[in-house]
Amino acid sequence: MGGGMETNKNRFIEEWGAARENLEHNFRWTRRNLALVGLFGIALPVFIYKGIVKEFMTCSSRAMVPLCVHTI
Repeated sequence: MGGGMETNKNRFIEEWGAARENLEHNFRWTRRNLALVGLFGIALPVFIYKGIVKEFMTCSSRAMVPLCVHTI
């Protein structure tokens, strides 16, 4: 029916796809990887959590009666 419709493979896309499929086999811990895990996996979530908790622990200055919310 639709013969002669072969696609041309892009070598660079095929190499990138193969590297993605085998990432867990080729991964190595380096200083850079440890720094990225420490920054985005530990430090950033801790700062976000502390900011959220700080926002809930502050008293509302706009309310008629000062209201402090202490929920944890």
